[in-house]
Amino acid sequence: MEKMNDKCPIKKLNKDNYLVLDTGEIKEFEHIKTRKDSICSLKQTFKKLRYLINNNFSGKPNELHVVLTYAENMTDTKRLYRDFKNFMDRLKYNFKGQSSIDYISVIEPQKRGAWHSHLLLRFNDLDTVYIENKKLAELWGHGFVKIRSLKDVDNIGAYLSAYLTDVELINDDILRTISDKKEVTIKKVDGKEKMFIKGGRLHMYPPGMNLFRKSKGIVYPERTKMKYAQVKKEIVGNRDPHYSRSISIKDNDFENTIIHEQYNMKRM
Repeated sequence: MEKMNDKCPIKKLNKDNYLVLDTGEIKEFEHIKTRKDSICSLKQTFKKLRYLINNNFSGKPNELHVVLTYAENMTDTKRLYRDFKNFMDRLKYNFKGQSSIDYISVIEPQKRGAWHSHLLLRFNDLDTVYIENKKLAELWGHGFVKIRSLKDVDNIGAYLSAYLTDVELINDDILRTISDKKEVTIKKVDGKEKMFIKGGRLHMYPPGMNLFRKSKGIVYPERTKMKYAQVKKEIVGNRDPHYSRSISIKDNDFENTIIHEQYNMKRM
């Protein structure tokens, strides 16, 4: 795969055209109309987001998951980012002299077209943090606020992705209509089992939108190439991964299996 990707066969000229290097032809890009038309790209974005979240949040007492919603049916994404910036300025001022704050903000579309934000907050100079829901709602000033603890969540990246990509089934009629076309999964939410359409929210994201933003203190994980046996011996030992999946690849005489494992090092 490294050899195959050693040379890119095209050169981008502008947002609409590209040059085929071998033939000299100039061709047009096929622009997508919705995020669903480019599922691979969207999945890569969420994969990148999960790595980012899990590298910076581990469910410590100084971390919070906050949901910012609007009282109205707010559909303007530019206003959403502007309101969020003003909210963060007020929150930082409220904790001035107590702690610096880092964040990851992710937007979530609703079926009715409205938007709201999922916000992961880390108060760097505090061992634990408590904010009254009423106080946070005052700082937000546009509607409702929910505060969730991350204390018992092992894979925070996957936990948040469930809110952002899946849609809850609210009655049997919807289930009968779409169960033959969509994958349905069962999850526990607030202690109750609920059914969700896996990936049912993906088509609601318009193309070209930044799905998430982060503060400067939020960093991506470092990548190091090592043999699997060395990783097991020197880093994770006999611990079990908190997430694991395998992909089998078969093509004529070729066969291989790719195993993907994740370990929460901050909980070890």
